[in-house]
Amino acid sequence: MSPRPDRHRARYLRYAGGDPLAPPVDLAEALDAIGEDVMAGYSPERAMREFLRRGGAQRRGLDDLARRVAERRRELLRTHRLDGTLQEVRELLDKAVLAERGQLARDVDLDDADRAFRQLRLDNLPASTAAAVSELASYDWQSSEAREAYEQIKDLLGRELLDQRFAGMKQTLENATDADRAAVGEMLADLNDLLEKRRRGEDTQEDFEEFMERHAEHFPEHPRTLDELLDTLAARAAAAQRLLASMSPEQRAELRQLSAQAFGSAELMDQLARMDGNLQALRPGEDWSGSERFEGEQGLGLGDGTGVLQDLADLDDLAEQLSQSYDGARLDDVDLDTLARQLGDEAAVDARTLAELERALRDSGFLKRGTDGQLRLSPKAMRQLGKALLRDVATRLSGRQGQRDARLAGTAGEPSGAARPWEFGDTEPWDVTRTVGNAVRRTAADRAPRRGSGRPRVRLELRDVEVTETEARSQACVALLVDTSFSMAMDGRWVPMKRTALALHTLIRTRFRGDHLQLIGFGRQAQVMEIEELTGLDALWDKGTNLHHALLLANRHFRRHPNAQPVLLVVTDGEPTSHLEPGGEVYFAYPPHPLTIAHAVRELDAAGRLGAQVTFFRLGEDPGLARFVDSMARRVGGRVVAPELDDLGAAVVGSYLGDRSRDSSYADGFGGWGTRGFWVD
Repeated sequence: MSPRPDRHRARYLRYAGGDPLAPPVDLAEALDAIGEDVMAGYSPERAMREFLRRGGAQRRGLDDLARRVAERRRELLRTHRLDGTLQEVRELLDKAVLAERGQLARDVDLDDADRAFRQLRLDNLPASTAAAVSELASYDWQSSEAREAYEQIKDLLGRELLDQRFAGMKQTLENATDADRAAVGEMLADLNDLLEKRRRGEDTQEDFEEFMERHAEHFPEHPRTLDELLDTLAARAAAAQRLLASMSPEQRAELRQLSAQAFGSAELMDQLARMDGNLQALRPGEDWSGSERFEGEQGLGLGDGTGVLQDLADLDDLAEQLSQSYDGARLDDVDLDTLARQLGDEAAVDARTLAELERALRDSGFLKRGTDGQLRLSPKAMRQLGKALLRDVATRLSGRQGQRDARLAGTAGEPSGAARPWEFGDTEPWDVTRTVGNAVRRTAADRAPRRGSGRPRVRLELRDVEVTETEARSQACVALLVDTSFSMAMDGRWVPMKRTALALHTLIRTRFRGDHLQLIGFGRQAQVMEIEELTGLDALWDKGTNLHHALLLANRHFRRHPNAQPVLLVVTDGEPTSHLEPGGEVYFAYPPHPLTIAHAVRELDAAGRLGAQVTFFRLGEDPGLARFVDSMARRVGGRVVAPELDDLGAAVVGSYLGDRSRDSSYADGFGGWGTRGFWVD
């Protein structure tokens, strides 16, 4: 026996993707936002989640999609009510009774006693629609129009009950023949046999394929396995149960009574009840008992109402998927087909773009998982974020009134405008114009063209080469001291401080690699920090601002590089309130103890003796802090700058460039910071 061919192997679906020619997702905006949140104290995982929730300037986020899902859910509940089938049955019943009364009045051949008896039955019909329909089940209609309307009630109920379990069945069986109804009954019997086989564990794929071969026209979803069919049927049947639970007790009682009249036989209800029992046993995880509160004016039939209950369940699933609040949540979990069906293709494209962005962030190397299993910003991400911050600093520097564009690219030195012949070991760039001019003049002098001969070829020789002269530039040994006390976080200075450190770190590591940078954070005590440690540092409630300890570490850094120019940059928002005792213990006092001030002054004087160029960056308007840093700066011939928070990075970078180029044109520019802050010399 040859194997049965698979009729559903090839499936063609509508393209549901975005623009196939669209460029790959841009990670720059996402990385900037994630870095900002990480520096504010978020974990990289949470920062990424927050960005995906917020979205970007040109990209809607998960919160927007979740809001639209919630609005769609409220709209369905506000628009609809669930008595549509009962209303339609009532209208058909009224139509039948009215037509029968007319026929009784017109029929002159009808016996008067019979006419009176019939009119009495019609006059005494129960107020309940279901009871009236049951009462007229045995009535011998005199009007063909009335009989047709009453038969429509039974047909409508049968189609609605089937539409509850099989979407689209109401339209399929409209104007159906007895043979069509018999075919549906046969399908239900075969389906229940197959489901009961599954419950006993006796079903096979061949059983399913044989069933589909006989009844495929009733399943437009074209399931390929019994499990797929079960999932579809159970979701629909559970929605039908929730529809009943959402009705009032009176509506449920009427519907149950009417259901016995479906197709004029109780057999349909028996088969549907059997199917519901099988599905509940096979898919107990479905919501079989939930309910909703509908408050609208638009009546829904049983089939349409079941569809709306399914829509509500889909929207609830989407809300959970978009919340990403469960363990192991990924944006790939979002059902894009359901999202497109509920909110439109544009929403699905937005969700797909966010999923691609999440994958790109994880796969691009910007996030790495540490030994503790937590995600962290990778060195690649730190470099990218630092470059972005440095661009922002350059923009601020170049935009200052009366300033030339800030040049952040460092070479062997700044060009002096002169050139000289190349010598062995020179690394300066060639002066191309002078070099080519030398070669042309030498060729013209050495080989004057003869009459009738062609032009001489110009060839470069070593003696032609000239290089651009540059100003001498010494190495710098930089110590950036940043206040990490709790007041920095409490007053909104935490993130600007970290951005400043990262911008300076990026500048030195990429443009001035010969310089030596050390980052020192000082709170109750000081410590040397790597840039990754500083950017991920959480704000801790810990009293103390230990400038003394920070200066000790800075001076040790300067002594390790005796041939470099020391540059001391101090960012703080408070006076020193703690210092190290000779035994290494931390002493804290507020207001600042004179001994704490003395220890800080002693170490600052030591930095001055080492030749350090000192700049204090004062944050805040505390008069006591202003007096302290002014006096400290004057002791060592340093400077004080009080920038606004947005300009802190530009102020620190500008001061660094000015200090290491004090004799060049940079010094005047960066020393003259004052557009939004002011200098105190």
